Amino acid sequence: MPRLLLLLCTLLLPLSSGADVVKPALVEISVFADGHYEVELRASIEALLTGINARYKNTQDAPNAAEYDALRKLPPEELMRAFEPFRPRLLERVAIRFDGKRSMPRIRQVTIPERGYTKIPRISVILLEGEVPKSAHTLTWYYPAAFGDNAVRVRQVNRQTQEYHWSDWQWIRDDSVSQAFSITEVANRRGWTDIVREYVIAGYNHILPRGMDHILFILGLYLFSARIRPLLWQVTMFTLAHTLTLGLAIYGWLTLPAAIVQPLIALSIVYVGAENLWHRRLARSRLALVFGFGLLHGIGFAGMLSEFGMPREAFATALVSFNIGVELGQISIILGAWLLTGLWFGRRPWYRALVVMPLSLLISGVALYWFWDRLEWESIRALLV
Repeated sequence: MPRLLLLLCTLLLPLSSGADVVKPALVEISVFADGHYEVELRASIEALLTGINARYKNTQDAPNAAEYDALRKLPPEELMRAFEPFRPRLLERVAIRFDGKRSMPRIRQVTIPERGYTKIPRISVILLEGEVPKSAHTLTWYYPAAFGDNAVRVRQVNRQTQEYHWSDWQWIRDDSVSQAFSITEVANRRGWTDIVREYVIAGYNHILPRGMDHILFILGLYLFSARIRPLLWQVTMFTLAHTLTLGLAIYGWLTLPAAIVQPLIALSIVYVGAENLWHRRLARSRLALVFGFGLLHGIGFAGMLSEFGMPREAFATALVSFNIGVELGQISIILGAWLLTGLWFGRRPWYRALVVMPLSLLISGVALYWFWDRLEWESIRALLV
């Protein structure tokens, strides 16, 4: 039994690092019928300047994490000055090719948002432009892995006829060049099954392995009772709540600042773990609290989904598919926890004292650290002024 607890603690302790990761850059290339192109690159300039990319599961593990944190606190005009020397390197390293021949773009505009809540990476927009060679048929895109992972898609634009045709996204994580995009043939719209598959995977990946705070919350619900009925009630309340706010937030009907949402999500995990210590029976008050916490987590899901992008032609399908992926992720967590503990020890008299209570304390302790780490009083004061 001590070995089992040691194993579980070993699995949980890495979660204390939080979820401060560099998100993939989103690249949208528009090819216009009049012979020019634009590249809209949405990425963290702070990460570009410091070389912190996807190889770091937590930005605080990078050797220059202090420099990265300092850049995140800069106002837009100061970060812009820091970015100026990097411009030539950006143009040198990225590559857009038409029929295999490289085009040299120029930077037309850089938009850096206000500092805001620094615990979440600030996404800036870098707009490149250039000319499309006559009679070109295809283009490829290269974004070095040293800058991070990226997702790219191409839009064919004819402003005179008001025609706009998007390609599918290509997700690139291995320092490779994109597959060739046709700029002469109209991109086929994705089928229903393609959209479902893409967004189910996105929802699942948002839980496993990326959603560390959601993983701890679900584990906290699981540990409350070894019996299936209390677990089902709690997961149902959580699912209904986060589905509601996910839909409202994605449609733009509900917005809350990340400076408030992120600490409260951590605090919800603290409470769930702590309540496991003194409650043995499922009460309506716990279900109400789980529902309320689910509302917060749904807003957190919406932030990721908004950045991922939603297809206008199949918005509802993508939203439902993403939510299905989230549920599959939650089921995987519960099933894995049950195979480790509930299957073998769930009905033993010492299960609560030796499994539930130590792990619940560990979950609350990790989440309490997250809560303190995510508090940013300056951002909160700015919201209240």
